[in-house]
Amino acid sequence: MRKVFTDLNIKTVINDTTFLVLNIVFERFLRSMPRHSHGNNSYEIHYIPYGHGKVSIDNQIYDIAPNTLYMTGPHVEHEQIPVKNDPMTEYCIYFKLKKNSTGQKTSKDSVAYKFEQTHFWFGQDSQELYPLMQQIFFELEHGYTGYMIQVEALLQQCIVKIVRNYENRTHSKQHFSPSNLVDSKYLIVEESFLYEFETLTLELLADRLGLSVRQTERFLKDYYGKTFLQKKTDAKMSMAKIYLDNPDLNISEISDLLNYSSVQHFSYAFRKYYQLTASQYRKNQK
Repeated sequence: MRKVFTDLNIKTVINDTTFLVLNIVFERFLRSMPRHSHGNNSYEIHYIPYGHGKVSIDNQIYDIAPNTLYMTGPHVEHEQIPVKNDPMTEYCIYFKLKKNSTGQKTSKDSVAYKFEQTHFWFGQDSQELYPLMQQIFFELEHGYTGYMIQVEALLQQCIVKIVRNYENRTHSKQHFSPSNLVDSKYLIVEESFLYEFETLTLELLADRLGLSVRQTERFLKDYYGKTFLQKKTDAKMSMAKIYLDNPDLNISEISDLLNYSSVQHFSYAFRKYYQLTASQYRKNQK
């Protein structure tokens, strides 16, 4: 049993390195694989989901059992020898690494650097690579819409998980940079109206945004096409429907929950917005 995907222009970029995928193979070893090695910048990932065997790597013998993971980098000689009554089955991905000219020095904390610097590793997979390998083959076999994007993303996950196997839960020294000021303003606006629409004031929102009241109104109009009062009304009326769907709340209680000064004020606002009264809406829902 052997499935091979080759001669495909599959590549994924991590940090300053492009990982070119030259070969993706799923194979049950019915015979030994002769000793061989790969050239400069070439790395081969071997994952054994089931079966048993041995692998000779640079003249040292390692026992292979289910969930074994090993990596052979440039010029690392290896020979696979299956056990006859329970031959090992292997997922194998062959990468060729290519440095991208970014003009910046490669960080030693980057995933790409750690992958490239590890020319040999052998052990038990602790990062659940099996479902990722299965999904890569599923995508390549079926070719559904977006499968190329999926394969590239899955390969990135494989590379990260392989490095995590090497390191055994080392915390990253690289982190997300803060979002830019404009994007942060969107989040502040949307969360304020989502969670505090009952009591939110224009002045309070302006203070959170670090803008004047006038600038805040302009910001809302430019990016949402609505005034502060229109957005607040939208939020209140959306929540009003949710409250009205709850038979345990009467209309007076709903008016209080939405911070209206009176039932009449709430009823007027609801009718103006939805073109029917709160009582009619509740009756229609029943």
